[in-house]
Amino acid sequence: MKQPSTPHLSTRLIHHEYTPPQGFHAPQPAVHKASTVIFPNVAAMRAREWKDKSSYTYGLHGTPTTYQLEERLATLEGGLQCLLVPSGLAAISTVSLALLRQGDEVLIPDNAYGPNKALAEVELRHYGILHRIYDPLDPADLASKITDATRLVWLEAPGSVTLEFPDLVEQVRICRARGVATVLDNTWGAGLAFAPFDLLGHGAGAEGALGVDVSVHALTKYPSGGGDVLMGSITTRDEGLHLRIKLTHMRLGLGVGANDVEAVLRALPSMALRYHAHDAAARDLAQWMGLQPAVAQVLHPALPGSPGHAQWKALCGAANGGQGAAAGLFSVVIDACHSQAQVDAFCDGLRLFKLGYSWGGPMSLVVPYDLPSMRTGATAHLRPGTVVRFSVGLEAVDDLRADLAQAMHQAFGAA
Repeated sequence: MKQPSTPHLSTRLIHHEYTPPQGFHAPQPAVHKASTVIFPNVAAMRAREWKDKSSYTYGLHGTPTTYQLEERLATLEGGLQCLLVPSGLAAISTVSLALLRQGDEVLIPDNAYGPNKALAEVELRHYGILHRIYDPLDPADLASKITDATRLVWLEAPGSVTLEFPDLVEQVRICRARGVATVLDNTWGAGLAFAPFDLLGHGAGAEGALGVDVSVHALTKYPSGGGDVLMGSITTRDEGLHLRIKLTHMRLGLGVGANDVEAVLRALPSMALRYHAHDAAARDLAQWMGLQPAVAQVLHPALPGSPGHAQWKALCGAANGGQGAAAGLFSVVIDACHSQAQVDAFCDGLRLFKLGYSWGGPMSLVVPYDLPSMRTGATAHLRPGTVVRFSVGLEAVDDLRADLAQAMHQAFGAA
């Protein structure tokens, strides 16, 4: 049948011949949205390789936009390779599924992010993978629990909710001596408080540098900074380890949306400024809270007396021009003489601190926790009472302090 000399309008709109000229540069990278990637010919289709970022094959395996964010995040954390996943928990799950097999064992700190423990207790157990909980403040306990079946040790610095800062250097040394891989949840440090792949400060790529094997990061927090993006990353220095995780990443079909990537790329240039602003405000408010009669204990790694302060100072104290660096988080233990109803009334009475999970965004948040339901080991380093965690946003510190004061007066009475 004779083809029309001029294709129909709908065809011409889809197969339009115009291509924008090269050479356009702007502060923000272009946003490339694609599932299908077009190849110029069959030879190119057969020749392209998706595993090493040398080319493009399918949107799920990467676009110029996702490659750029991965490369910038690898630089941020001092790694060589990075993978993007839909959330911080997806990063945790992907690493565990990639590195563990039936009969293997994984060790998790008692103060780890709760969903990481739940993953081990349910999904990993279904696959015949065992887990054990260790005391994050006692390196000897970690050493004693490593067995011939141990393949992976999860690390957190500091721990979730109660913010104990471990001896991360010694933990990594113990695992390296036993040939066990280490994975750090580095969301709190964010690549700014300390270098996860160079804990001794020898410099990037220095021979003999001591570091974790993998760093996972909830980009939902500080890299995004807006409280509106869910995303995670997995960063490594070892090419073989990266490929092993990347193949699992591919088989699980994990991908992220280009607009979410754009949001994180846009926020990255201001991340250090925001991080240190959150840090300064949190330290100010944490110190003030420590003076309040209803508060039995303040948990903030940068404050003397907080569990693991010496380890924080050794690892993070030189950052930020010698002021040290810490995320904008702190927790308090409300004295046991106050009832749960009073603690709840305190949280409900806050006007600027909103009740909500997550952290790292512009709005301050508060969450009361039932700590006994979250821990299996001893918590002798914590005073009796109820733990309340604060994520300090970017509001004026004076306004946040006034908010805390009015809610405390309402719930616990006059100071």
